[in-house]
Amino acid sequence: MPNRTKYELEASLKKLLLQKPLDKITINDLTSDCGISRMAFYYHFKDIYDLIEWVCLEDAARALQGKKTYDSWQEGLLQIFEAVLENKPFILNVYHSVSREQIENYLYKLTYDLIMGVVEEKSAGTAVTQEEKAFIADFYKYSFVGVMLDWIRQGMKEDYHGIAEKISLTLKGNIANSIRNFTEK
Repeated sequence: MPNRTKYELEASLKKLLLQKPLDKITINDLTSDCGISRMAFYYHFKDIYDLIEWVCLEDAARALQGKKTYDSWQEGLLQIFEAVLENKPFILNVYHSVSREQIENYLYKLTYDLIMGVVEEKSAGTAVTQEEKAFIADFYKYSFVGVMLDWIRQGMKEDYHGIAEKISLTLKGNIANSIRNFTEK
């Protein structure tokens, strides 16, 4: 069962990150903790950073299941905050290591998928091109991720419900307006 091994490695990585920083964790630490061979690790991942990327994508997929519509995107936004907070030691440790870019990419993918679902729904039946839809989703993605990165950088201390509410108020109606503006150009 290859997926079982991947999930065991994910659990091991998250457990070890509670004990020491990412740059001190070795593949040997992970394989010993899981009771598997180094070859089993390399069968699934090329290095620890590959494992981190996979963990981020898995967490992203779980966080946003069924939350990509106009009516549920605010709930999806809260789910993103909750997923990050739930994995606080993992996120902070990776963020403060050499692989900060992986956390940013994780957040970009997560947020883009959420916003693109809303953009697709709101632009149905319009003449907005895929390129324009992607631009709209990217624009809002960068705003959201910037706010979230500030929250992470500050140690995730502020209540994320308040942040999500401010984001929701700021975005309310703006995606639909952006789509309308592209159709009227």
